[in-house]
Amino acid sequence: MKRISAVVFDVFGTLVDWRSGVAREARSHLGPLGVELDWLAFADAWRARYQPAMEEVRAGRLPFSKLDRLHRRNLDALLGDLGLDRVSGDVRRELNLAWHRLDAWPDVPEGLRGLRQRCRIAPCSNGNISLMVDLARRNGFPWDAILGAELARDYKPKATVYLAAAAAFDLAPEETLMAAAHSDDLAAAAAAGLRTAFIARPDEFGPGRGERAPAVPVDFTAPDLPALAAMLSG
Repeated sequence: MKRISAVVFDVFGTLVDWRSGVAREARSHLGPLGVELDWLAFADAWRARYQPAMEEVRAGRLPFSKLDRLHRRNLDALLGDLGLDRVSGDVRRELNLAWHRLDAWPDVPEGLRGLRQRCRIAPCSNGNISLMVDLARRNGFPWDAILGAELARDYKPKATVYLAAAAAFDLAPEETLMAAAHSDDLAAAAAAGLRTAFIARPDEFGPGRGERAPAVPVDFTAPDLPALAAMLSG
């Protein structure tokens, strides 16, 4: 089997804690307006619209749109469902940038630095390029490139997203490792010919509500990114 020369990553949930970050930002922007909500439930409800919105693009019912636009569409619908139509456009625009201000899981910066000593590294996320750049600058992610949905003009788990990431580095799929905390993402990457690494994030959706172990066959299983870096160096 060919040597792994690049590692590409899912980002939301695998590298950054979207749930706590979105809840924090929602409280910061809606709380001063007198809104009182379960902020974590708000984050969950916004995230629950993520896959259905992308499916509209994957199925061809919508032209490709950057994730920021889909997030805003979903936010407007959620605020309407909550009876919060009074929230101004300025507040909505700023709140939609919550996804640009998420914090990394504690192990991630060190783990990425370790992996970059051996391989090229890049996100392979459904997030748009500006979003990925903002997360990298906030958290010190040392990317070699920004890859993913905007480059491929489609959304995971479509095979073209994974294959475009490998091709951007002039690599065969089997020379490219997809790392993620989600078994469905890894299954799709493996079906496209990439090798796969599961990263445990057991608290992604709240305490004990993330994946502790892969539900599909993978090449590597690691409790965190430094452990994956050690596996690839061994």
